[in-house]
Amino acid sequence: MPEISRIESPLESSWSGFHRDTNEYRRILLALFFGGIGTFAQLYSPQGILPLVASSLNVTADQSALLISAATLGLAVGVVPWSKFADKIGRLPAMKLSLIAASVFGFAVVLFPSFSGMLVMRFFEGAALGGLPALAVTYLQEEIHPLHTAVAAGTYVSGTTIGGLLGRVVSAPIAAWLGWRAGVATVVVLAALATLAFLLLAPAARGFKLNPAVPRFSTLRLVATHLRSPGMLALFAQGFFLMGGFVTIYNFLAFRLQGAPFGLNTSATSLLFLAYLAGTWSSRRAGQTVSHFGRQRVLLASIAIMIMGVLLTLAPALPVIMLGLVVMTIGFFGAHSIASGWTGARATVGRAQATSLYTLFYYLGSSIFGWLGGMIFSKAGWGWTAVSVTLLCLMAAAAAATVTGPNGSAEQSNGAGAAAR
Repeated sequence: MPEISRIESPLESSWSGFHRDTNEYRRILLALFFGGIGTFAQLYSPQGILPLVASSLNVTADQSALLISAATLGLAVGVVPWSKFADKIGRLPAMKLSLIAASVFGFAVVLFPSFSGMLVMRFFEGAALGGLPALAVTYLQEEIHPLHTAVAAGTYVSGTTIGGLLGRVVSAPIAAWLGWRAGVATVVVLAALATLAFLLLAPAARGFKLNPAVPRFSTLRLVATHLRSPGMLALFAQGFFLMGGFVTIYNFLAFRLQGAPFGLNTSATSLLFLAYLAGTWSSRRAGQTVSHFGRQRVLLASIAIMIMGVLLTLAPALPVIMLGLVVMTIGFFGAHSIASGWTGARATVGRAQATSLYTLFYYLGSSIFGWLGGMIFSKAGWGWTAVSVTLLCLMAAAAAATVTGPNGSAEQSNGAGAAAR
């Protein structure tokens, strides 16, 4: 997201943000908590019911996964435009518009009779959803006192995590009972209620001031600077490859477990997503470990843990597969939290643009490999799917091993970034 450039009037020159003992501070935290739920519940709501989508619409596993890829691609494409748009109208109005538009497109998805039409609506839904992740942290920096922004950001992240989990878990039992469209529609209603809470709770913004003197192409120059940096590209590769492998496992493991010899139903396979709770723990733990071992070592160790988990899913025993999913999730969340935090710490200029680029590559990986993984699964089965994810992890590790520069050592580290959704 573009960096903030502001002009403050004499009346606002003393503004430093809301303190935690104010009502506005509490309202902002609650608003962003619900905003995170509204965004990420919608984004991944079809993931837990892809087998039902495939059978209902008579499409293959990889085709059904396009419902996820279309939305994450839309989000990736929408991040930078939302950031630029918010420079003109303000962060809060842009986030409100983002959430409202996403709910409208979400309802359109379940109403479209054709699969191709649903994919188009999912793309626009994802593009609309890009407004909140593009702007939330910048909004906090403008409205919350610097002493409290870390806690405030943690509350927002918890909302995104809960939203991602709710979207996957809530849709499945409804879909098994009333059909997959009803399951997705239920999540859209849930997201719309969360959006309403965001609209009612968020106080009027005070920190945003438009500076008409911002150079028109300054953002593009900063983006180009990061894309020419081998170290930054190596960090962007972490989001690209690791998220691609992560979403592939979660997209298609349910297909495997609903087939022979396991024969699980949709409600049972939706419980797979409870493994996300392990990732909530590991992202925080990875940040604590960085001060002792440095970012690079913790990142490489996390990738190794992710590979171990993927290989465990090859086992024929359900308990071992479940253990593998938990281990894989621990590794992924740990790696992502380190890579995203290292991206911001390594950027000496254009930190906001660096973060946006990481987000862009993160969701591009989800879109591209989440679909390609389905093609491998449909044609070659779970074994080769796990092998392909392992190769993605190894490519991420090879890139991570090349990163040098600030904050890579234990002595220089200052923590990890936000958890993944």
